[in-house]
Amino acid sequence: MTDTPTTPMDIAFAEARAAAARGEVPVGAVVVDPGTGAVLARAGNRTEELADPTAHAEVLAIREACQALGEPRLPGLDLYVTLEPCALCAAAISFARLRRVYFGAYDPKGGGVDHGPRFFHQPTCHHAPEVYGGLREGEAADLLRGFFRERR
Repeated sequence: MTDTPTTPMDIAFAEARAAAARGEVPVGAVVVDPGTGAVLARAGNRTEELADPTAHAEVLAIREACQALGEPRLPGLDLYVTLEPCALCAAAISFARLRRVYFGAYDPKGGGVDHGPRFFHQPTCHHAPEVYGGLREGEAADLLRGFFRERR
């Protein structure tokens, strides 16, 4: 991998590594306009730093993209994230009306997309994006395992 992130997942991994360096669970997220390739927002987890249980990478990236566009919804845009979104993040993704979600590692314990509540499959879900999981899954899982191994 090069020093300069070039793909949306490269950027998400850079954000995840920066989160780990801050002592946060290493999850990174990026909101991208697939038509232009423009990165509208990028974030890593900041729950500890901000003392905010909702400061997940996905939520922060969605907030930043909405602010940048001056819109409460992001139809037609894509989210790249290093870990399967939890139920909180899945709800934010649905409310933001994102077009697609691409994620790295699956999260059998805390995931809300392919595991747990399977948020987008619920009849109460107003918008379900296309979802593609397992992108660079091994790399994402190794990053998380390494982070937690150092804390034990």
